[in-house]
Amino acid sequence: MSWMAGLMFVVVCLTLLAGYPVAFTLGGVALLFGLLGNLLGVFGFSELLAMPSRLYGVMTNETLIAVPLFVFMGVMLERSRVAEELLNAVAVLFGRVRGGLGITVVLVGALLAASTGIVGATVVTMGLLSLPTMLQRGYDPAVATGTICASGTLGQVIPPSIILVLLGDVLSSAYQQAQNSMGIFAAETVSVGDLFVGALLPGLCLVALYIAYLLWLAWRRPQAVPALPAQTRAELGRDGLARLLLAGLMPPLLLIVAVLGSIMAGVATPTEAAAVGAFGAALLAALRRQLSLQALREVVENTTRITAMVFLILIGASIFSLVFSAYGGDIAVHRLLESLPGGVFGAMVVVMLVMFLLGFILDFIEITFVVVPIVGPVLLTMGLDPVWLGVMMAINLQTSFLTPPFGFALFYLRGVAPPEVETRAIYRGAIPFIGIQVAMLCVLAVWPGLATWLPEQIYGG
Repeated sequence: MSWMAGLMFVVVCLTLLAGYPVAFTLGGVALLFGLLGNLLGVFGFSELLAMPSRLYGVMTNETLIAVPLFVFMGVMLERSRVAEELLNAVAVLFGRVRGGLGITVVLVGALLAASTGIVGATVVTMGLLSLPTMLQRGYDPAVATGTICASGTLGQVIPPSIILVLLGDVLSSAYQQAQNSMGIFAAETVSVGDLFVGALLPGLCLVALYIAYLLWLAWRRPQAVPALPAQTRAELGRDGLARLLLAGLMPPLLLIVAVLGSIMAGVATPTEAAAVGAFGAALLAALRRQLSLQALREVVENTTRITAMVFLILIGASIFSLVFSAYGGDIAVHRLLESLPGGVFGAMVVVMLVMFLLGFILDFIEITFVVVPIVGPVLLTMGLDPVWLGVMMAINLQTSFLTPPFGFALFYLRGVAPPEVETRAIYRGAIPFIGIQVAMLCVLAVWPGLATWLPEQIYGG
């Protein structure tokens, strides 16, 4: 009855395209197929008895506590106007260079990614703050919008990213399952911290490649990325510039160093580091006099809303994977991937292509909870490194969210862009950055050490 599992997956995709909520679609379709299978005599409701223990495992998973803490950190930093001051400070620093405002957007996007880890929030924030200025200064609309969308998606890869927290937890279970299936019961483990450290170098490489593209564009098409007038920097003077950089740049940098540094030094787990980040963001807002009782209430409400959405999707995905496995779907996927031409390379290409296409209709949370538990154990059984696999998946999803016509980042920016900015300009601007993303995937495929070297150096293999 493995064909029932395939049919269930197709029905879920069609239902999502019809606009139904993801969490209820996953759980509802799974329960309907469970009822249908029971009527056909091929599915017993006893299969669902494992559901309470799964949910209890989610409730007691310390790693997932990092999710609301990182969300709180990101929402609090948005509320404290860190992005606005950061953008102003870096713009003054690089504004005199052709393409300097674009470089500013990339650097600020990377810092916000490391601070918030929420793609939609970063794209919308950067769109509201920087797009009007870039257009006013004569930037080509396609270049401006493409830079903002690409910079906003860096939150997928640069730690501490929420997707890396969720992906690390799922891959940890998949890695243990893969080793058990191979008869290795003293299993090695992979943690969220491993994935954070593994994603750091590829994420910084992407930032460097974005900047290199903008500098090349400034050389080839200088009229598309003009420099800012020099009078702003002259008016500030050396002391004023130093104060602006100190106030706008240092606080978020210190917060990022505190969070990532504590993880990389082995002083704190990702969950403990997330608590440090949440406290630091609240302290930063208080020092900027942005932390009123009303503001705190709004931050807590937004954090609760996002966290509830994440965990509700996790519950729906757990029900889906339970019924999918009961129909033998995981075994069918295993056999399919093993039978593909090209061995592990062919299986990896197919999985990455499927995840890329699913990124058009599903958010990273649904893909992480639904697809990765199915394909992860199979790929890891084939000998792939879990950290490398996680980084490849994260960059692949980042590319999917940037690709026209369905990329989520493009929709986010379209929602806040001025009417005079055409949608085709947004699509056209994203294409060069998609090429950079694909090139990064190819580099990682040829040189896995880019993702695995740093964890090996820090954690000893």
